[in-house]
Amino acid sequence: MLKKIYEEIKKYDTIVIARHIGVDPDALGSQFALKTAINLNFPEKKVYAVGTKSSRYNYFPKLDKYEDTNNENTLLIVVDTPDKKRVDISNFNSFPNVCKIDHHPFIDKFGEYEYIDTKSSSASELVLRFFVENNINYNKETAEYLYYGIVSDTNRFLFNTTFETFRIVEKLVKDYEIDIEELYKHLYARPFSEVRFQGYISENMTLTDNGLAYVIITNNTLQEYGVDSSSAGNMVNNYNNIDEVIVWATISEDVKNNQYKFNIRSRGPVINTIAEHYNGGGHAMASGARVKTLEDVQLLINDLDNLCKKYLEEKRD
Repeated sequence: MLKKIYEEIKKYDTIVIARHIGVDPDALGSQFALKTAINLNFPEKKVYAVGTKSSRYNYFPKLDKYEDTNNENTLLIVVDTPDKKRVDISNFNSFPNVCKIDHHPFIDKFGEYEYIDTKSSSASELVLRFFVENNINYNKETAEYLYYGIVSDTNRFLFNTTFETFRIVEKLVKDYEIDIEELYKHLYARPFSEVRFQGYISENMTLTDNGLAYVIITNNTLQEYGVDSSSAGNMVNNYNNIDEVIVWATISEDVKNNQYKFNIRSRGPVINTIAEHYNGGGHAMASGARVKTLEDVQLLINDLDNLCKKYLEEKRD
């Protein structure tokens, strides 16, 4: 399938690369790695990396503007996104020619050519596999984008990591002399306001009898600490090792988009199927969701708590 996707790339003079809303380093890393490699191998092609910008990830290049509505002769490649509703592009349905490269569980079929491997650490790992299988040249800039994506989605190789992941990361670092310390500064440096905000999250997290931990963060609190609605989600992996917790979630009010953003993690119960019922989705142990009202916030919290309860009961049986 990766070879077929490569043949599709060869056919089109204009290529648009999109990824999911609520961007993260793997989405951006796989997106920009693909763009830079296509530009390197096919300099005559027009390649656009599109989506909503995020000031937090300003170590990636600026995203491109692409607003053409006549896309009969354009190829859309979607990375790191399993469902159509989460593709961060306004005119998705105007693209008749779509390919997908993703490591999430399957939800929607996008086009004729889809490459999905849920055992891979990240979309960035799959993009690197795409390069290798098709003998596509890439440079140090591309290698750094891939490294950002792999390191971020594995939380510094703490999960979703296989022998293959370590093998390809070794090759990236060795072949392109990647400065790991410098890249880690970009990935993990935080302003003091976020450090204080993390203290607030820890202090105000609720823990249920079933092992669900959660915190609801209002816009007033975000303003008090000088952070935005994405900040809590950026910290959600920091609560990975609490003995009493098996599922945890940060819930942030997003006034700009009139919604509440859930970032959910698990150490056992499968959470993505629940997230899919609340305008979200993701991995079995790492998912997100978006709801409009506090009533829906409470419904999702209840569903997660019941999931934890069922999981504990099954473990005892």
